[in-house]
Amino acid sequence: MTLHDSLPAGPADPRLQGIIKIAVLAVGGQGGGVLTGWIEDVARRSGYVAQATSVAGVAQRTGATVYYIEMAPGGSGAPVFALAPAAGDVDIMIAAEMMEAGRAILRGFVTPDRTVLIASTHRALAVSEKTAPGDGIASSEEVMAAANLVARRFVAADFERLAVANGSVISASLFGALAGSGALPFPREAFEAAIRGGGKGVEGSLRAFAAAFDAAGRSAGAGVAAPPAAAAAPEPAVAGPAGLLAAWSALQAEAEALPAPVAELALPGLRKVVDFQDADYGGEYLARLRRVLAVDDPAMGHVLSREAAKYIANAMAYDDVIRVADLKTRPARFDRIRGEMAVTGDRLLQLTEFMHPRAEEIVGMLPAGLGRRVLGNPRWMARIDRWFGHGRRLRSDALPGFLALHLLGGLRFWRRRTLRHAEEQGHLDAWLARALACRDSDYALAVEVLRCRRLIKGYSDTHARGKSKFDRVMQALALVEGRPDAADWARRLREAALADEEGKALDGAVLTIRSFAQTTGAPAEG
Repeated sequence: MTLHDSLPAGPADPRLQGIIKIAVLAVGGQGGGVLTGWIEDVARRSGYVAQATSVAGVAQRTGATVYYIEMAPGGSGAPVFALAPAAGDVDIMIAAEMMEAGRAILRGFVTPDRTVLIASTHRALAVSEKTAPGDGIASSEEVMAAANLVARRFVAADFERLAVANGSVISASLFGALAGSGALPFPREAFEAAIRGGGKGVEGSLRAFAAAFDAAGRSAGAGVAAPPAAAAAPEPAVAGPAGLLAAWSALQAEAEALPAPVAELALPGLRKVVDFQDADYGGEYLARLRRVLAVDDPAMGHVLSREAAKYIANAMAYDDVIRVADLKTRPARFDRIRGEMAVTGDRLLQLTEFMHPRAEEIVGMLPAGLGRRVLGNPRWMARIDRWFGHGRRLRSDALPGFLALHLLGGLRFWRRRTLRHAEEQGHLDAWLARALACRDSDYALAVEVLRCRRLIKGYSDTHARGKSKFDRVMQALALVEGRPDAADWARRLREAALADEEGKALDGAVLTIRSFAQTTGAPAEG
């Protein structure tokens, strides 16, 4: 039995004898307009009068469109409908994504005495979440907890997954959840008739509607559960010539022989490094890791070696021009994009890459000695920037563009000779030496120095900003080394560096350290 079957006939709330007020928050591509049209249609088919409006959001996932529907039983005079929802005056709130549910709560659209909140538990990351220097993803669990407190009833499931699994889009599954919630006084058949009246994608929409109708009943009957954890992706099978497979097997056996806590992270790290370059490079990774393990303390749970296994791999598999081109031409990437864009049958996909390498990326491809001379010559750097500094669009779905990227991605054999590789190796070794130098006097600080490698990531300007922040954190650490709270300050500096792209939080943390370092007579920053 579903929630719809267990509710008494008529509206779920006596207040709904008058005007019913429904708000929908959805972003581009989620079919918010289609959902709104279906809701209007089912109301009118059931003898109600209805009005729908919308306030457009901002493109590129920086704001959702607010759709608003008001309806009232026909024959009760000419109702006066509002044009937009008001705080504390919404009967049904539908959010097409979990953070939109959170925004609806913050805006006062969800109240415990009135609102039925229907939300999909999946995430479509906002621009602010994607561009945060650290982990900028907002907590779905906090929104779930708040929704359970502030909504009269909360109906939640991964309606995006249900829609895709049934060959439709989320508007159909949200419509099914609305029907299954029993929040509107209309039978299921009226909802299904509204879908059939649309005339497009009817069968897939009806399948998604039915799946969500049942899920809404289970959600309300058993309480709202946290979104299920994503299943771990299976490790890709290793294939290749017999000689290379033998070399890989030897490296894998060496990694597996490490202490279990270290091997847990060393194996994926080794796989990442070998994929980036070759088996010999994997041997260098394990050699660096053994250097850390030799001075680690088993009594501390091998924390130092575990962090080294993770961050040495990240440092060795840096993003250069060769790596970026290689990733853009891999079959798995094209398969993923086709799946995300629902490219099936005779539909064509055109894929345009935007390439904008800085002069430093171009010079980084030169032999190390020549590259250093060019990098130190302002006239040559300005000339290279004029030649290559303009953004280019390359069609990777067409043969010329694909071949250009494929040839670039095949230059692994050249990578070890380049200036960029020499710079990355030197920076890596200096960072590792700095961490190990702290090990005897302050184990916790050594661990935090390793974790600071998290600041360096990405490509081009992103990489340059991260490296600049890393260098500033390392300089500031010189002011607190020897203090009993040095490790805690290293953590604070790293978190400050990750807090914002401009580095304002890091500026404040460094100023704080300088203030007390000068007061206590700590050594001045060099």
